[in-house]
Amino acid sequence: MAAKAFPSVTLTGPRQSGKSTLCRMVFPNHPHVNLESPDVRAFAATDTRRFLRQFADGAILDEVQRCPELLSYLQGIIDENPAPGRWILTGSHNLLLLDSVSQSLAGRTGVLHLLPLARGEVRRFEQYPHDVDEAILTGGYPRILDQQLAPAQWLASYVSTYLERDVRSVTRVGDLVAFQRFVELCAGRTGQLLNLSSLAADAGISQPTAKAWLSVLETGFIVFRLPPLHANLRKRLVKMPKLFFLDSGLACWLLGIRTPDQLRRHPLRGALFETWVASEILKHRTNQGERGGLFFYRDRHGLEADLVVNGGAQRVVVEVKAGHTTSEDMFTAARKVKAILDPSLPTRAVVVYAGADRQSRQDALLLPWDELDRERWVL
Repeated sequence: MAAKAFPSVTLTGPRQSGKSTLCRMVFPNHPHVNLESPDVRAFAATDTRRFLRQFADGAILDEVQRCPELLSYLQGIIDENPAPGRWILTGSHNLLLLDSVSQSLAGRTGVLHLLPLARGEVRRFEQYPHDVDEAILTGGYPRILDQQLAPAQWLASYVSTYLERDVRSVTRVGDLVAFQRFVELCAGRTGQLLNLSSLAADAGISQPTAKAWLSVLETGFIVFRLPPLHANLRKRLVKMPKLFFLDSGLACWLLGIRTPDQLRRHPLRGALFETWVASEILKHRTNQGERGGLFFYRDRHGLEADLVVNGGAQRVVVEVKAGHTTSEDMFTAARKVKAILDPSLPTRAVVVYAGADRQSRQDALLLPWDELDRERWVL
């Protein structure tokens, strides 16, 4: 456990992913300070030494990216008393917070990520989505499931809070309406190759602005980019990354999808199902302390594997199919990519689909969507 090895632990993740709740449950004897509160933040910023002196045995400092100057002072306190687990820091921004951590707390803090709930965690609720389209539409934010809220209603408030509070604190976005339009355009590209020039043109902004705004979405754990796998330099491979939303429910809301029936008929249902699968595998790996190792494969001839999971001892080629019925054609792409990749690393082919039957073939596995979390994705 990081709290037994480091004087401080930094827990980052999207807003409302349960960071504060988790920290207060794990560290019930630590004082809790929320730096979102203006008066608390003003005290911390104007008289930092006195603010920190209140907590002789440490504390949980929530949303610490709101007062990054704290970290410089915290460095000296930790050096004087490096007892493990004294300081627990949380933040809803990734890169901004980690830059501050790398400058002030390098070697003094263990950095962990808490993402929205994975499927295995969703099942722990008394009521949870059993239908694939309902699962995609609901997403994984804990409050929706815990309080049985309508996803559309809660996500509308979430987006409003994100735009008004988080975006303004990360960058100077002058036109929030234009930024929200940009986010909606990104939702329309989830599960697809990211063409920044095309995205910028559609949003009516410059390409550098589109690049900066995309970084804002990554910083807030809204989207992530999946890099291409360059496994064979003799082949001409696509170099653009693929764009994914971290939460499929948020992507659905931004696309105006409000009911499972609307999702079933939507032209982007396949891309949204792929987004759900990619996010689930990412969460599974992140929850076990793994970072990186996720790619996709696509060459100039259109041969593609939706996901490639690389491990030290083996590799998994994943094809995602949104259909409910099986056919032999579902395995074609995964088998071809498997044959192309470096044979020195043992490779499995897995097809994840929206159906319910699991089938183990001689050279591939057909995996139902609802068994995705039961498969091993840390190799």
